[in-house]
Amino acid sequence: MLGKGVVGGGGGTKAPKPSFVSYVRPEEIHTNEKEVTEKEVTLHLLPGEQLLCEASTVLKYVQEDSCQHGVYGRLVCTDFKIAFLGDDESALDNDETQFKNKVIGENDITLHCVDQIYGVFDEKKKTLFGQLKKYPEKLIIHCKDLRVFQFCLRYTKEEEVKRIVSGIIHHTQAPKLLKRLFLFSYATAAQNNTVTDPKNHTVMFDTLKDWCWELERTKGNMKYKAVSVNEGYKVCERLPAYFVVPTPLPEENVQRFQGHGIPIWCWSCHNGSALLKMSALPKEQDDGILQIQKSFLDGIYKTIHRPPYEIVKTEDLSSNFLSLQEIQTAYSKFKQLFLIDNSTEFWDTDIKWFSLLESSSWLDIIRRCLKKAIEITECMEAQNMNVLLLEENASDLCCLISSLVQLMMDPHCRTRIGFQSLIQKEWVMGGHCFLDRCNHLRQNDKEEVPVFLLFLDCVWQLVHQHPPAFEFTETYLTVLSDSLYIPIFSTFFFNSPHQKDTNMGREGQDTQSKPLNLLTVWDWSVQFEPKAQTLLKNPLYVEKPKLDKGQRKGMRFKAQNFSPTESTKERAVMHQRQLSLPLTQSKSSPKRGFFREETDHLIKNLLGKRISKLINSSDELQDNFREFYDSWHSKSTDYHGLLLPHIEGPEIKVWAQRYLRWIPEAQILGGGQVATLSKLLEMMEEVQSLQEKIDERHHSQQAPQAEAPCLLRNSARLSSLFPFALLQRHSSKPVLPTSGWKALGDEDDLAKREDEFVDLGDV
Repeated sequence: MLGKGVVGGGGGTKAPKPSFVSYVRPEEIHTNEKEVTEKEVTLHLLPGEQLLCEASTVLKYVQEDSCQHGVYGRLVCTDFKIAFLGDDESALDNDETQFKNKVIGENDITLHCVDQIYGVFDEKKKTLFGQLKKYPEKLIIHCKDLRVFQFCLRYTKEEEVKRIVSGIIHHTQAPKLLKRLFLFSYATAAQNNTVTDPKNHTVMFDTLKDWCWELERTKGNMKYKAVSVNEGYKVCERLPAYFVVPTPLPEENVQRFQGHGIPIWCWSCHNGSALLKMSALPKEQDDGILQIQKSFLDGIYKTIHRPPYEIVKTEDLSSNFLSLQEIQTAYSKFKQLFLIDNSTEFWDTDIKWFSLLESSSWLDIIRRCLKKAIEITECMEAQNMNVLLLEENASDLCCLISSLVQLMMDPHCRTRIGFQSLIQKEWVMGGHCFLDRCNHLRQNDKEEVPVFLLFLDCVWQLVHQHPPAFEFTETYLTVLSDSLYIPIFSTFFFNSPHQKDTNMGREGQDTQSKPLNLLTVWDWSVQFEPKAQTLLKNPLYVEKPKLDKGQRKGMRFKAQNFSPTESTKERAVMHQRQLSLPLTQSKSSPKRGFFREETDHLIKNLLGKRISKLINSSDELQDNFREFYDSWHSKSTDYHGLLLPHIEGPEIKVWAQRYLRWIPEAQILGGGQVATLSKLLEMMEEVQSLQEKIDERHHSQQAPQAEAPCLLRNSARLSSLFPFALLQRHSSKPVLPTSGWKALGDEDDLAKREDEFVDLGDV
């Protein structure tokens, strides 16, 4: 029976007076206080971590059914995280919760992960910032990983409320200096205890040898060369110490405009075509300087464009593609769909969820990125053309598009080591400004643009559509996105290799001081135990078959071999709410249509003048793309060859595991893809067991049997958003709101029309 519930502290539908309803009796509070005192709940600190402030008698709200229940404990703030220390008896501490992060606990929030802080004053929710004249009775923290924490401060002493609220606001929102990041405190304190994982074979691309190896792997060493002209960053602080340029290019040209206007190699295709990128020349008004720049670019152009042997096509990503402002605005709207304070708010937005999703344009931006990557792939694969990506600094959209192209064309990049090496090459060494784009220093909110998260979302679309082609799982992508905000890893906390080396003491260092040795995010043993790491590896990954030379010719691995897997997956998906937009004509961008026409100023930011010889016919591009796209999808899939995504309307979906994992109402208890995967692993175990029994006839000793991840043994106990949510933690009862649904009729009408509505809990 539906009843109007009272939500303590607000944030959702207003409740009648009294404004606050406690679900913990006063005598229970005193009892819990005794228990906490006796147990002395310990705050675990990392090396170099310091406690800044704390408050006791804090209630952390836990969503359950239509009410909110509180867990009593302490709220603390350190120079690394905000942590809630409560009674852990209700938490699961058995084998079912082995997917735990060893650095960040379930009730921990790193300071860099805090997105917005709200306070509730007399049932009104307000954003908190700066110095407060009045302190809230309830604190709500929205995180960048989309968690929502709600703390009741009604029972907390006034002085402690002032101290903890002011401390949290200051340490999460005040601008910081780079050297004051916890990254350096941790590196200094743990310097002698840092142990690297010997199994981590990720190529870091911080040596000339790494670039030469990549050239040899892609067969690009015939036309391109690795150079060390920027060693010590004496030419350009934006570029890495080592990179690759066309062989005919004189090294002195690199120094002329501090690395701007130079075609830098990204990757070479099997047919000899290559993907290049170039940053814009400084904008000048003087005609004499403009003429010098034009002559310089003409010389560069003749180096890389030598028809009929070398033909180059340019893609100006600064003026003819997405803008960073579009990405920022779209994600700001998109994330609000998942930052849910309570059940009432969830169900109130459920009716208009698809319209809100479409209005955010986030899925359309993903589609545009994938389509641009397919266009470039078609030029390289089908037309055997070199492609030159142009951008102002070649460090945002160039990183995104070049990475997607390599992911589609190079099966090595679809292995875990290959994917990590790709991020190192194109993003870390490519100079993507992680420090600014993630706003780690809180110095400029306008610079905060989730370009890397957009890339991971695009990768997830490929992983979701072609699971056997990837060695890693969506869980791997999710924890990688979470690692953006953990400041013990250097990978995502610098704007360039030069900035990292300078601040780590590797450049101009004191002879008596030892340079700091920071951890890399690719050492997953720092965050997860071996059993938990099994969930990062895809058990359905199809390894490349090792064939004799005589067998390789004309041999192709077909997707039909996995028809049982696909059909099982499809049956599971039939019961899930489709997290994608309907099959309608995609929304046109103000700059371009679905198959956009190319503009006639491809290097506007480079020179401000047209270079017509670089322009291709827009009609020809349209026809070539559509023919290439349709032709590939009409054939069976080679998981170790070219891989293209579907980009039609309903094929671009919401990354449910990342965006919905903290919403209890959005889970299928004992169902979803985790149940399908569990059954598949059981089948694989049976097949392997039978194979080993057959092998026993030929071998005296039986090989040890590989086991499926134990966390997937009993899928009935898990939710569809496993491993981030468990059945026992959330109620399975749906909660329908009493407001927002009035137009649908009374309770009896809702029951009769149940089949007409598919709630978000069927994700």
